Amino acid sequence: MQTSGENDFSQPPVVFFDLETTGLGPACELVQLAAMSGGHSLNLYTVPRCRMEPGAARVTGLRVRRQKLYLRRRPVPTRTLREVLLSFVAFLRSFGRPLLAGHNIRRFDCRPLARALDETGLRAEFEASVAGFLDTLPLAREVLKECGMSSFKQEYLVKELMGVVYKVHDALEDVRSLQMLFNVLQPKPDVVARYTFSLSDVQDTTGAPKAERLLPGQRLLWQHLEQQVKETDGEAEGHHSM
Repeated sequence: MQTSGENDFSQPPVVFFDLETTGLGPACELVQLAAMSGGHSLNLYTVPRCRMEPGAARVTGLRVRRQKLYLRRRPVPTRTLREVLLSFVAFLRSFGRPLLAGHNIRRFDCRPLARALDETGLRAEFEASVAGFLDTLPLAREVLKECGMSSFKQEYLVKELMGVVYKVHDALEDVRSLQMLFNVLQPKPDVVARYTFSLSDVQDTTGAPKAERLLPGQRLLWQHLEQQVKETDGEAEGHHSM
């Protein structure tokens, strides 16, 4: 799997991303957005409109005072939410139409990201810039299912597989360590396809078959693999629910 943005005609390049937010609630807002592919990275901050929840402030070290953002009491440069998202889109486009990967993003990160894109009117522009999303949490569960892992949290896997301890809840450190983890996991294309989805997939409640909800570029690959997936569907569903 290419992660440096170089041409690969069999698979799209992978960009790893992570968000830090004001909390975990359904109305939480972006504070930090980081992305990385190979040696290229993006790390941006924005001042949220809502209050930082105490728990989020404690684990991230981010706090807002008088409309300025501080990281562990030091001011950090910020941009408007729209400027952050436009920079993100430009970064993604520099890799063509990459696959956007993150850990546990289907349950969390994609939701505040979708809200921010809708709010700023950038959703269509964003979706045209990516080939889809890849959640590395269920992917890791499948790849490591015979390894006896007691947890599939990113920081645990990075420590167990690489002996690396990093600064958790800093988006840039999270994407840097996730890229290393992904390179260690080396998932096969069919496994990647199983855990690839679109942004609208996250909010979809119609119950439509997955092949109907994939991005166009993913649909043929999924249909090709669908028969094999059905045979192990019970096992795959078990991975998702863990």
